[in-house]
Amino acid sequence: MNKIAVVRCMMSLSLMAASTAFAATTSAEAPLKATAGNKVTGTVSFDQSADSLRVKARIEGLTPGLHGFHIHEKGDCSAPDGTSAGGHFNPSATAHGDPAKAAHHGGDFGNLNANDKGVAELDVKVPLTQVNLTDGNAANAVGRAVIVHAAPDDMVTQPTGNSGARLACGVIAAK
Repeated sequence: MNKIAVVRCMMSLSLMAASTAFAATTSAEAPLKATAGNKVTGTVSFDQSADSLRVKARIEGLTPGLHGFHIHEKGDCSAPDGTSAGGHFNPSATAHGDPAKAAHHGGDFGNLNANDKGVAELDVKVPLTQVNLTDGNAANAVGRAVIVHAAPDDMVTQPTGNSGARLACGVIAAK
């Protein structure tokens, strides 16, 4: 093999390695486990496309009605009450609010609505500027926690929405 061919081969291998090292995660999942004294479980999945992040959740064991649902800043569910997950994920340093309006935390997803069997489902698409799965991006949710709360998010109270106790916690991990 001549020198030019060797250099081209090495450059190709370097480019392939670099593109693999910086490949974006396109899907992640957070299996939810009940906090102490609760029976809430479920799964939250995240699928990233070129322009949005699809968030799908199925949660069971809830009381019927509304329950706050947020991404929290730390991927730590070790505390019996879920407080080790910290506060709401807020990469843009904005006020807590309604996810249907412009100003809100990246981790604000509003409320889940549990039916009479205690099951809540969610299927939303959010802009990648709010939350994403991209390594090195401030809005990257991988390694953070999802929390389901006992009370509805009032979309107003700072910085939490007055959502009450944490019923379930799960760490978001790349798939």
